[in-house]
Amino acid sequence: MRLRQPVIRPGKILAIGLNYAAHVAESASFVDTEKPSAQIWFNKQVTAASGPGDPIHVPRVSSMLDYEAELVVVIGQSGRHVPADRAMDIIAGFTCGCDASVRDWQKASPTMMMGKGFDTHAPFGPALVTPDEVGPLEQLSIKGFVNDELRQNAKLGDMIHNIAEQIAHLSAAFTLEPGDIIFTGTPAGVAIGHTPPKWLKAGDRFRVEIENVGVLENPVIDEPDTAEIGGVPL
Repeated sequence: MRLRQPVIRPGKILAIGLNYAAHVAESASFVDTEKPSAQIWFNKQVTAASGPGDPIHVPRVSSMLDYEAELVVVIGQSGRHVPADRAMDIIAGFTCGCDASVRDWQKASPTMMMGKGFDTHAPFGPALVTPDEVGPLEQLSIKGFVNDELRQNAKLGDMIHNIAEQIAHLSAAFTLEPGDIIFTGTPAGVAIGHTPPKWLKAGDRFRVEIENVGVLENPVIDEPDTAEIGGVPL
């Protein structure tokens, strides 16, 4: 039996950028910004969704594949104009996620949509843990490992914009619906923050560990020959 992600086909995959101060600092080489005063959002495509143990593809069109360990929020109730003090009311639970990023494609598109939306680049899971089981988030650790090497290590309380503020901001613009998922930002230690960059490559494994939430691990492989039209290989 194969374990899948908690939501097989999310209605929306929303992700906040530059939400940890140390990650903002290390991002200066590819993002022209200072610590943002406003929330910066982008979407990942629904076809990016995958689950625990599913491979992350190194794209045929780029070798600049980066990793981002993130806490993922799964929406359980619809909400519009949800105030921050009621945000937890619409959360079904939390899980682990990796916001895989193709950095050259990201830099080429100001909206980040292309560099963030490749197929297989939004693995999340394995379990959906309810807010009462997780407890207070601020002191919980989030870690990212490449082949057992610790690359990312922070507290969830290091977020610039916390989860309640994120939900209030998003729901001011559009309705959040059950099955939508939110990637809540990544701490420092991503591949492009190293000199030279430590890109993911085929044969690597990326692991996300979040205290009280779980462990997500995915292998990295070269993208297989997926060229097709209407399900027919080219």
